[in-house]
Amino acid sequence: MKIALPKIFISPANYIQAKDILFNSVTYLKRWGQKLAIVGDDNVYQLVGDRFIAYLKDNDFQVSKLDFGGEASPQAVQKAIDEIDGDIDFVAGIGGGKTLDTAKEIGEKLKINTIIIPTLASTDAPTSRLSVIYNEDGTFNSYKLHTKSPDLVLVDSNIIAHAPTKFLISGFGDALATYYEAQAVYDIKGFNNAIGLDTITSIKIAEASTETIFKYGAQALVANKQQVVTAALDSVIEANILMSGLGFENAGTSVAHTLQNSFPVLKSTKHLMHGEKVAFALLTQMFLQNAATTTINKYLNFFLSVGLPTTLADVGWEKATDEDLLKVTRFAAKPEFYLEQFRFDTSPEALLAAMRAADQYSKDYQNRQLVQS
Repeated sequence: MKIALPKIFISPANYIQAKDILFNSVTYLKRWGQKLAIVGDDNVYQLVGDRFIAYLKDNDFQVSKLDFGGEASPQAVQKAIDEIDGDIDFVAGIGGGKTLDTAKEIGEKLKINTIIIPTLASTDAPTSRLSVIYNEDGTFNSYKLHTKSPDLVLVDSNIIAHAPTKFLISGFGDALATYYEAQAVYDIKGFNNAIGLDTITSIKIAEASTETIFKYGAQALVANKQQVVTAALDSVIEANILMSGLGFENAGTSVAHTLQNSFPVLKSTKHLMHGEKVAFALLTQMFLQNAATTTINKYLNFFLSVGLPTTLADVGWEKATDEDLLKVTRFAAKPEFYLEQFRFDTSPEALLAAMRAADQYSKDYQNRQLVQS
């Protein structure tokens, strides 16, 4: 007898978020040992990483400092492993999404505990047991599903408050797709990233992420501009990282995330952050699914208010031909991305039509707003 897929919910073992928690974290970190490797890039080390290493050494930790080169590639992962000085108890990634994915992949390969320290709220990657691996040229390589989630996700709200606002805005784009995509998966009883069925819990968490950003996003952005931590910013950080992270991993992703992974096929989008690509891809999914106009307008209004991409020109494709865009949509429609499971047309041609429709709708909408003002 064929056994139906079980409901599965996965999460990091510990999530800790507070203002100034990074330099008050010894109590939590020492649970995992005293010898660690830290993965970060030059910018993060200059901003906070070197001070954090000094703090750890002052508290009797032995630290191997690893330099992240900018791409979460198989080569970068192996280079970091080769640079580790002796045996270590755990690996800690500090920085943005690709740095953290590299740290998670190192932890998986070495079979050691993994600590994740995001310095941005730009994606929902920190909590997941997934690494998105890219080729050296920035094109998508593969998803790496790990045997366990991070052992600790440590989020310092004060560090995130001092990051440029574009990163928080990118996080909005990523997180606002979570519930919409989750609903598409739930409607077809599809599987999540753990190859299980959605739980009620995962859908509710995904929904809470969207509600929190719509409710507090504008206030949070003001706090971020002033580099202060407020209750609104703290709530939105949790929505961008924890709620969206648990939501996407346990409720599944749909067209928006698959399509954005295909954007690097056309090099003109290389400047875009993950959440920026997701925002335009989410509008495309809405047109693909024939979403209600009120729903499209709600998301479009928010995207325009914070400066997320809503047109082809915004993502660098103002001169793209249909044949150019078909290169992207054909990549997204590959069988390994499972788009054929959804109850709407996900062919390359349908994706292209939805992309063109989303672009024109946003341009017309903005023109109407200008006339009315």
